[in-house]
Amino acid sequence: MNNGVDMLLHKKITALCCIVFLLAGVGGYTADAAINTEVGSLSGMPLPAPKKSETGKKITLNLASRLLTLYEGTEKVRIYPVAVGAPETPSPVGEFSISEKEVNPVWTDPKTKTTVPSGPSNPLGYRWLGLYGNYGIHGTNAPWSIGRSVSHGCIRMYEEDVEELFESVPMGTPVEIIYDRVIMEEAPDHTVSYYIYPDGYGWEPLTVSSVKEYLARYGVEDFATPDEVYHKIIASDGSVTYVAKHYDLVINGRKLKKKALGKDGSIWIPAVETSVAAKVGAYWDGETNTLMTRLGKVPGIVKSDVVYINEKDLESVFHIKGHLTEDLVYEAEALPTAEPASKTIVLGRKY
Repeated sequence: MNNGVDMLLHKKITALCCIVFLLAGVGGYTADAAINTEVGSLSGMPLPAPKKSETGKKITLNLASRLLTLYEGTEKVRIYPVAVGAPETPSPVGEFSISEKEVNPVWTDPKTKTTVPSGPSNPLGYRWLGLYGNYGIHGTNAPWSIGRSVSHGCIRMYEEDVEELFESVPMGTPVEIIYDRVIMEEAPDHTVSYYIYPDGYGWEPLTVSSVKEYLARYGVEDFATPDEVYHKIIASDGSVTYVAKHYDLVINGRKLKKKALGKDGSIWIPAVETSVAAKVGAYWDGETNTLMTRLGKVPGIVKSDVVYINEKDLESVFHIKGHLTEDLVYEAEALPTAEPASKTIVLGRKY
């Protein structure tokens, strides 16, 4: 190997790259540069300008969930588990791009200067995707570490995963690294679900109110009660919670602020806003969980201090009837008022 090639293979892996080396034969590892946890950059080193993808592909990495997602346009193509930086050596947050691609990288121990060729003893695995400075995405000879926060800042992947990713993304592919504990998802049928991940870096403390703000973006916050949200924060286990389906609610041609919400096969309508839109006064009896108007009374439910009634009961208390459109909008209109029955008038006679 000539000196130029040798320098190319060794250049990135001498100081800061990623691994807490606990396996036999791989010494300790110390980062030389401090990480600014507020902006995710190396101290004194500006972040590279993000590049626009020419292929429509993009990588998003969430350090809190330890998941790497490959997109084509807005479609999620693959999701991979990864290992990220340990709390004392966190991975950087920011916008980057694939700046290097290398097969069979050579690793140099920064303390002993010993070089380790590509092979089972090389902690970088068999693929390297450079991002910025000494940071990169690579394979690993410690597959047990995937899903943990244990590296010195780089991103580890299972070998078969990084080889697949390596072939899938060209140079210049944008890479966004974030730290989001709360992840929201919306299915095509408007089902909203969310995940809460551990605060491994201590960067994002959560409260019930802050989680409710995420849910409010979809209008489903009422159907996640404070107690339910609190216990989900305590667990922070990354499990999915399905909240409700959300539908824009239009009554008599006017879109309401609150949503109609689908849950367990039923569609629930916010009673107070509907009362105002229908111009029919309503009274809630909390002891019997009953909504009453001058037209009738129906059972209801309370979610986060908001009263909802089943859409099948709209006619009984508000004299309106609705349906879910093909565009997943719930539209309701006032029913026609029946004409009063004609009366026979008998003229009296005076005698």
